[in-house]
Amino acid sequence: QVQLVESGGGLVQAGGSLRLSCAASGRTFSLYAMGWFRQAPGKEREFVAAIGWPSTITWYADSVKGRFTISRDNAKNTVYLQMNSLKPEDTAVYYCTADLNWTKIRTTGGSWGQGTQVIVAS
Repeated sequence: QVQLVESGGGLVQAGGSLRLSCAASGRTFSLYAMGWFRQAPGKEREFVAAIGWPSTITWYADSVKGRFTISRDNAKNTVYLQMNSLKPEDTAVYYCTADLNWTKIRTTGGSWGQGTQVIVAS
């Protein structure tokens, strides 16, 4: 199983930006579909964004479309989530996920990182 480590979370004011990173281990990173989920206190984990091994194939939750951008750098074994125009409702722990099946990245997820916390203050 691929090992994932998220970073880049923190405290930001509403309207600000953050870029999350997810570093993956292994030699086959380029074969994995990658994604981001988030979980706010008292709420269910929800899908945020996903990217296939062709980087031109991406998916976004309606709540973040137009504000967030997912990308990957296969040479660095890293996936990114650029978050702009942040809102208080974006406050959550963000988790990176990876799987060889792109459908799982958009639904249940596959392997998981430990998460990184994002707090958006109003």
